[in-house]
Amino acid sequence: MHQSDQDIRNRLLIARLPAMPQILLMLIAHLQADDAGMPELAALIAKDAGMTSKILGVANSSAYHRQGKVVSLEQSLVSLGTDMIKTLVISESVFQTFNSFPHSGSTDLRAFWKSSLSAAVMARALAKAMAYPHVEEAYLAGLLHNVGRLALLATAPKEYAFNFTARDDAALCAVEQRTLQITHAEAGAWLIERWHLDSFLADSVLYHHEPLARLEASHPLIRIVRLAHLLCCHADDADEAESIAQAASLCALDVAVLDDLAGSVARQVAQAAQHLGIDLAGADDIATPPAYAPPAPDPVQQRLSDEVRNMVLVSEVGQTFARQQGESSLLEAITRSARILFDFDTAVILLQNPTGHALVGVAAGEHQHRLAGFSIPLAKGGPLAASALECQLAFLKRDMPALGIVEEQLFRILGTDSLVCMPLVAGQRSLGVLIGGVAAWQIPACQKREGFLRAYASQAATALETAISARGLARRQLDHVAEEYREASRRVVHEVNNPLSIIKNYLSVLDHKLEKQEPVIGEMAILNEEIDRVGQLIGGLADLQPVPASGVTDCARVVDDVLRLFRATDFLPPKIEVVTRMQDAPCEVEADAGMLKQILLNLLKNAVEALPDGGRIEVANRGHVNRDRRLYLELCVSDNGAGLAPEVLANLFSPVRSSKQGAHHGLGLSIVHDLVTRLHGVIGCRSSKSGTSFEILLPIPVPASAATALPAPGNTALSS
Repeated sequence: MHQSDQDIRNRLLIARLPAMPQILLMLIAHLQADDAGMPELAALIAKDAGMTSKILGVANSSAYHRQGKVVSLEQSLVSLGTDMIKTLVISESVFQTFNSFPHSGSTDLRAFWKSSLSAAVMARALAKAMAYPHVEEAYLAGLLHNVGRLALLATAPKEYAFNFTARDDAALCAVEQRTLQITHAEAGAWLIERWHLDSFLADSVLYHHEPLARLEASHPLIRIVRLAHLLCCHADDADEAESIAQAASLCALDVAVLDDLAGSVARQVAQAAQHLGIDLAGADDIATPPAYAPPAPDPVQQRLSDEVRNMVLVSEVGQTFARQQGESSLLEAITRSARILFDFDTAVILLQNPTGHALVGVAAGEHQHRLAGFSIPLAKGGPLAASALECQLAFLKRDMPALGIVEEQLFRILGTDSLVCMPLVAGQRSLGVLIGGVAAWQIPACQKREGFLRAYASQAATALETAISARGLARRQLDHVAEEYREASRRVVHEVNNPLSIIKNYLSVLDHKLEKQEPVIGEMAILNEEIDRVGQLIGGLADLQPVPASGVTDCARVVDDVLRLFRATDFLPPKIEVVTRMQDAPCEVEADAGMLKQILLNLLKNAVEALPDGGRIEVANRGHVNRDRRLYLELCVSDNGAGLAPEVLANLFSPVRSSKQGAHHGLGLSIVHDLVTRLHGVIGCRSSKSGTSFEILLPIPVPASAATALPAPGNTALSS
């Protein structure tokens, strides 16, 4: 059997053509029983309400109505007679079944049914003339002899629509064979064989166009249907006169007898159509042109046309993928498009896991719950893993010897007997495999479209890579924001500790003064100020990119406030001396007082921690400094401690997450650097064995007349 022949038979299966009704199958068995009579026939018909209604309707029609109305099935059967009952049951069953074929409702079937009824009536008459015992079987065979034409119309409507109304001759069979690789006689026989009848019915349909020379020793039913077909379809064709005579000879009938039979056929067909409610008016006016086969396309032109079509389809698919929002919808679009374009029964995607060691199922498309936990190790081999690793298409069938358990699992999950494995390759990177489930007979057709399969997989892989990259970028952005938030939280916790410690110490001072009934207005003001500062620090946590504060501040006053806090609390041990050297000249700087206070608090705390055995801290105003044509006030906080190690000094302003590892080394200096930068200032550090000095340059207010002459200051830190 050729592959194309197998293809059309499977297309017939896919078309889901209606099965023969049970009443007809039982009737055929009844007809083949020699001792079956009217009671058995009545019992059979009574089981089918629709058939019972049809029998009652015909029995009460003008053709059979005698005196009173027939009201029971038994009366109807007696009124109609056994022959008419069998004819009605057979005909009604066939018409109801085959009128529900796909495309039957949109096609003019009058000529088809008239031809079929004529062949049925003629076959029954021939059977009686030949003394063939199963005349109803001959009637059914004649009725069904061209049913293959309905099957082909349902299966291949585009290819067969014109030839359905074509002249029924050998030329039609030749065209069908060339265009569909199957004739209507073969299609009808194949369909009837599925009913598993103990009869030569399928053979009579199969051979009704067979050369007469081959039918000499054939079964009588085959010869009856062949002759009935010639008499009904070619009686007026002079070229077929010899064939009709030869067929009559095969049936041992004289040609003169055929003339007598033909005279009664038209009347019986009209009567049967009336009983069955079939309108045959105008059937003879329907044109029956010769069969037509389109010219065979030029192979080169056909291939070029296919390539252009595939390019357009791939481009359209790429645009469809680009319009998808999110990775999940993209995966759904890929599997859905693959099913449509390649006629896959189902389609799933397996992607490489982050380590690249396995293919894992994704929760998209069909079977997503079963595939969510599905995994195929790439190192264990197997044809599916090889397809992904070698970036090669693979076509797998159930009976292949090299299949492993994972492939067998996929066959069961997808409910198919063959798989098309399409590696998803973007550039040089393999992302996974797109797997389509198909029937075995579809594999050759898929293999002919390998170029299109690869192009589609490439488009899908490119879209997937973009989606995966976007997912990674989004994850990195979220991680970055989360890290910024954690860092800001650590900074807030660090900074809040300073005012909280001040508040705690001032509460003890306040308690002591209240006990002595001393005034506490100054202490209350400081407490209120520090509580406000705690609120500001916590409020700043919601803004990861705070707006730099502005304003003019007297740094001498801020230094005095900070030192007063240190001296009034336990921040400053008695063995540490703090000296201030603030010039009498104005100490105004362009900075926020609260931010400057935070800077000095951190630097003074670090200086205190650098003098565990006591020592000296100096806060000095060293006057104005011209840097890059911008005036700054230099504020210096120094101590006479042991100094900083070179490796600590090199990373002094970098944030750390651990506890302090040495003098001046902690999160506080990172915060100080950020605060100075936000004030458009510069901070540097000098350190030796004789001590450490932090030098801060803070911009001084610039007169309006000089603003345009001075460029924006640089933000580079000083160090030595």
